[in-house]
Amino acid sequence: QVQLVESGGGLVQPGGSLRLSCAASGDTLDRYIIGWFRQAPGKEREGVSCIGRSAGSTTFADSVKGRFTISRDNAKNTVYLEMNSLKPEDAAIYYCAADPRAYYCSPYGPKTAHYDYWGQGTQVTVSS
Repeated sequence: QVQLVESGGGLVQPGGSLRLSCAASGDTLDRYIIGWFRQAPGKEREGVSCIGRSAGSTTFADSVKGRFTISRDNAKNTVYLEMNSLKPEDAAIYYCAADPRAYYCSPYGPKTAHYDYWGQGTQVTVSS
């Protein structure tokens, strides 16, 4: 089964940028669609973005559309979440997860129940 490790989180000022990475081992990433989720203290985990097995299938939560992009490099077995124009409300622990069944992202956004494999998360803090 696939193991996922997130990296790239940190402290950034409002308006700044970060690129998160989700590196896979144990299996090839092109067998999965990959979702990014985030969870802020006291809130439920929410879907942020998804990329299908074909990189042409992507979805974004309304709150991040136009600011975040998602990409995959199957040769490096890695998915990236590029986050720009960060806001304090983007602060959370960000998780990547893998769904082994679907090929395309759901048009309704990534749902935690559909993803079998999860990374440990990386903290993103947005503060001046």
